[in-house]
Amino acid sequence: MTERVVLAYSGGLDTSVAIGWIAQETGAEVVAVAVDVGQGGEDLETIRQRALACGAVEAVVADARDEFAEQYCLPALQTNALYMERYPVVSALSRPLIVKHLVQAAKMHGADTVAHGCTGKGNDQVRFEVGIGALAPDLKVIAPVRDYAWTREKAIAWAEDRNLPIDVNKKSPYSIDQNVWGRAVETGFLEDIWNAPIEDVYSYTQDPTEPRDPDELVITFDQGVPVAIDGETVTVLQAIQELNRRAGAQGVGRIDIVEDRLVGIKSREVYEAPGAIALITAHQELENVTLERDLARFKRQVEQRWTELVYDGLWFSPLKDALDTFVAETQRHVSGEIRLVLHGGRAVVTGRRSEQSLYDFNLATYDEGDSFDQSLAKGFVQLWGLPSKIAAKRDLRGAK
Repeated sequence: MTERVVLAYSGGLDTSVAIGWIAQETGAEVVAVAVDVGQGGEDLETIRQRALACGAVEAVVADARDEFAEQYCLPALQTNALYMERYPVVSALSRPLIVKHLVQAAKMHGADTVAHGCTGKGNDQVRFEVGIGALAPDLKVIAPVRDYAWTREKAIAWAEDRNLPIDVNKKSPYSIDQNVWGRAVETGFLEDIWNAPIEDVYSYTQDPTEPRDPDELVITFDQGVPVAIDGETVTVLQAIQELNRRAGAQGVGRIDIVEDRLVGIKSREVYEAPGAIALITAHQELENVTLERDLARFKRQVEQRWTELVYDGLWFSPLKDALDTFVAETQRHVSGEIRLVLHGGRAVVTGRRSEQSLYDFNLATYDEGDSFDQSLAKGFVQLWGLPSKIAAKRDLRGAK
């Protein structure tokens, strides 16, 4: 039986060329797998036909937008996942989903190898290969760009020599990865970290400095899940898409960061994540109202570790699974409404209400109706500061 290789296929130059190149170098048949995670662009059937025209024996396409939103973006939202406290792990979230579909296709089509188009400098090679190893340890992996020094120039020459049905002249100065959770842009003039991004870099967001009226909206959550916007019921995918549109129109979600890559280098990245940032902002504030203090404090530690695991390609790890269980438990009371004003590149919370709220007006107020017994505070303060006071006395004795 002829060996088969499953290829993560985007429909672009590099992966289109990889179909014929892998077949030539390995003698294997190639099955192309394309996954729609809300990246936009060409429709799935166009991509499928291109893969077949480039020599694939099978072409699998999957509309995974709802799956991505509900099983990957939603956990990230409930974890308030922001790598280095700023980046909502846009690319990292899509990789385990793509890996899942690659492994399924490999089993279905009898492939013993999976191929991807990642370089040896980035994080994605780790996310793909560690994920594949976790789901299907027996599968082999090849990466032509990394393992065989496959360059864009070689890819263009290959495509032209064989008249492949793809435009080899369109060359963006940037490397772009996008999905419904956000958009990542790197390379080109952005590699000089002194250079400011120009408007040409952006696609999901409008210039936040342009004059426009603010946009006010109310997001309803049920146990940590966004279920309505301005009273209109939405799915998780629809919530992200609507906030991408409305927050993006106000320039919300632009991120320019020098981040620590898993491979040990620093990389300058520009991101757009209007929906993600608006939703996380609202969700964090609702948690401020509904989570007990010590639970909230500990959850913030979990959030950082969870985000690092996902960024580092360990979505399918035992620790990530255990932290998922903790985060899910914290969401039991995260229900209510958050009012946001979107304007000038910012999403600002202006109102909160929840039947699960731990905020007690009568305890918080300084006006008439105050139910807080201030007479208890003096003893509390004395006991709270007692360890520090005793230590200070000791230090004073030692200084004499």
